[in-house]
Amino acid sequence: MRYAAKLEGAGGRSLPPVHLWNPEYCGEIDLVIKRDGAWFHEGTPIGRARLVRLFSTVLKREGGRHFLVTPVEKLGITVEDVPFVAVLMRQEGEGKGQQLIFTTNVGDEAVAGPVHRLEFRKDAETGEGAPYIDIRAGLEARIARAVYYDLVALGETHQIDGEEKFGVWSAGVFFPFGPASEVFEKGS
Repeated sequence: MRYAAKLEGAGGRSLPPVHLWNPEYCGEIDLVIKRDGAWFHEGTPIGRARLVRLFSTVLKREGGRHFLVTPVEKLGITVEDVPFVAVLMRQEGEGKGQQLIFTTNVGDEAVAGPVHRLEFRKDAETGEGAPYIDIRAGLEARIARAVYYDLVALGETHQIDGEEKFGVWSAGVFFPFGPASEVFEKGS
């Protein structure tokens, strides 16, 4: 898999305490995180995975904006959708007790559950439902299409407030994709 080599060695390091850093705003930097998770500086893709990982560790979201922060600087950047893409998923266990662990394009991992919520919302470009997961400190990942298909394969129906919903369980939480009738109608 093309992401596996890029992710090797990315995880396992502790993140800097960006939540404690509140430096003065210093302006904008021409850094764009594209919808597909690619990072661009001054219109040129950043090809070094370790550099992207480094930048991702000092990424902070305040309100609807994203910033790169250090203890003394805060620079605004552009994020087309969300900063990360969940490119891998693994399942541990089964049924209601299973855990779905997502890995992002920069090596972060999150277990869908009470802390890392899965959410299905309308994609601004296509109008179709798109799944997202909270990764850390208000930063989210859109779940890549291939991973979404794996997620759907684990789906089941569950009744919520008298309505059959289609979704998945992870860490004891049921995450609905939507009403079962709509999901199955679109899928046929």
